[in-house]
Amino acid sequence: MSEQRPKPKGRRVPRAKTETGLFAGYSREKRPLAGYAILVGLFSISLSSAFAGAKKGKRKFSELGGGDLLLLGIATHKLGRIVTKDLVTSPFRAPFVKFKESAGAGEVEEEARGSGLREAVGDLITCPYCMAPWIASALVFAFGRAPRATRVFSSIFAVTAGSDFLNQLYARIKQ
Repeated sequence: MSEQRPKPKGRRVPRAKTETGLFAGYSREKRPLAGYAILVGLFSISLSSAFAGAKKGKRKFSELGGGDLLLLGIATHKLGRIVTKDLVTSPFRAPFVKFKESAGAGEVEEEARGSGLREAVGDLITCPYCMAPWIASALVFAFGRAPRATRVFSSIFAVTAGSDFLNQLYARIKQ
């Protein structure tokens, strides 16, 4: 009869699941690479569809002037902050993220939760740099379809970005 080993006391720590296949060896930490691939595919399909639809439109995208690009750029920046960091938009991110702390000036710090596609979406919607191409694409294609309405919409967010800058400047001067 063989001796039975005593069971270790305390909680057993499970081993990290090792990635296999195409993503094996990419990182020591588990990353939602398949989820990222799905999001890149969705973005690519959406962008391709928008380009295909734009061919049927009357306005050419080369007609975007420097002022329009500046306006859309500032609006993209502000919308990116609102989508990814704003306290008031946190209910839309909540299914994919976990609150970490207040970041001041009406913004919050959050981190992705879950795994797979849920984690990948959480990473996307908490990163203003990651959201910028999605927002910029929407604004540029909206501009191609309805330039006046898109200018008004973008102007609202560009003016808001200017106001944010002045509020930050005022707060620093006041200190």
